Amino acid sequence: MTELAFRDGVMDRIRVRELRFDEHAFLFVLSALEFAQGRQTERRHLSGRELAEACRDLALERYGVLSRMVLEHWGVTKTADFGDIVFALVDLGLLLAQPTDSRDDFVDLYDFATAFERDYPWNATAVS
Repeated sequence: MTELAFRDGVMDRIRVRELRFDEHAFLFVLSALEFAQGRQTERRHLSGRELAEACRDLALERYGVLSRMVLEHWGVTKTADFGDIVFALVDLGLLLAQPTDSRDDFVDLYDFATAFERDYPWNATAVS
């Protein structure tokens, strides 16, 4: 798969609004959105939970046991960060939101240590 990149000037516009996250975090969330849409029978609006779960699943698929480390390197340490990224993209007109969508839809959906380490398939402590 070819690596995604923003067109000239887009990342500059993003940085004006949101300095906490690396460019890769924004591209990753957009990739996770497409990943989640690919699981659906037809394209539709996704909830914050659905997108956060897609971010988790795509990270595990792409980065395996390094998922948490990769996300943290990009500045993403909790599910609320996915919401901040999404709403930065919404504010710039790069994504659309429903009137009922909120950053709160992404808060505390799962714990990164649990999602990316304790419950990792190869972790012997996850097996009962």
